[in-house]
Amino acid sequence: MLKDTFNRNLKDLRISVTDRCNFRCTYCMPAEIFGESYEFLPKEEILSFEEITKLATIFVELGVEKIRITGGEPLMRSNLEQLVLLLNRVHGIQDLTLTTNGYLLEQQAEALKKSGLGRITISLDTLDDELFKTMNGRGFDTKRVLAGIQAAQRSGLSPIKINAVVQKNVNENTIVDLAKHFKGTGIIVRFIEYMDVGNLNAWRLNEVVPASDIFDKINSELPLEPLSQNYAGEVASRYKYRDGSGEIGIISSVSQPFCGACTRARLSTDGRLYTCLFGETGLNLRDPMRDGATSEQLKALITTCWEKRDDKYSEDRTVNSAGQSSNKKIEMYQIGG
Repeated sequence: MLKDTFNRNLKDLRISVTDRCNFRCTYCMPAEIFGESYEFLPKEEILSFEEITKLATIFVELGVEKIRITGGEPLMRSNLEQLVLLLNRVHGIQDLTLTTNGYLLEQQAEALKKSGLGRITISLDTLDDELFKTMNGRGFDTKRVLAGIQAAQRSGLSPIKINAVVQKNVNENTIVDLAKHFKGTGIIVRFIEYMDVGNLNAWRLNEVVPASDIFDKINSELPLEPLSQNYAGEVASRYKYRDGSGEIGIISSVSQPFCGACTRARLSTDGRLYTCLFGETGLNLRDPMRDGATSEQLKALITTCWEKRDDKYSEDRTVNSAGQSSNKKIEMYQIGG
């Protein structure tokens, strides 16, 4: 099993299958920058399903056990169930999952499940329709996302998790309603501190609602108690409702960084390996692969990259006098969350 300079294993691979998205969330792809004329990657620069599967197979041989399909919005990639089918045939993958905004999920949930997808995570920052319309930058209400969640339940995708990014003075006052809505349904809501992913969302430290405040807001109305981790390196702190009606998670990348247990690698839409969500440059795997590099040669490239890995951005995070992140980073829509 590969280990980096901090003795962290390589266990998880997140694969971005498209840089396109049908939402324009303010913390990821603000509409004023990613307008109708914005040029996304041309088809020839994007990894094919076969190329993705070849690289995924190599990563699994190097120790990866979990693969998450991301975007952009992955459900905008045509025939995505075909990729799921290919990945499901890779021996050694123990967990195959996907993160989506849910808007196109109702039509695709059953096909994804039949192709071998195990579970799913849906991004939903609030149930307040007017606020949701503003946050997604497209004026979409929650109806189709909620329908997608129901379709995922019917199809047998499990467990279903909801990711909610919490921003101060934006949606922090709606998080209890979100928790109440899914309490008792078997669906796990995970509340995420607003992070400085990418360079275009004008992130400021004073817009972060700390994990402790998120806990206090929910605990004051829906009493909680801590749960142990499901596995080493789990990013969310887990809490169960004291009445036994389910659990939530809180992800504290800003206030309580967890870099020391990070086992994740990320493959961008154009085939670059990033060893950190906040990475600036990635290792090009697409071009060597297309130039005829063997699996062993690609494996050697990945091995060298991981063994040199020394990322711990969240622990080393620096901000300028205005409280803004001072590091240039890849955009989240290019490598997923």
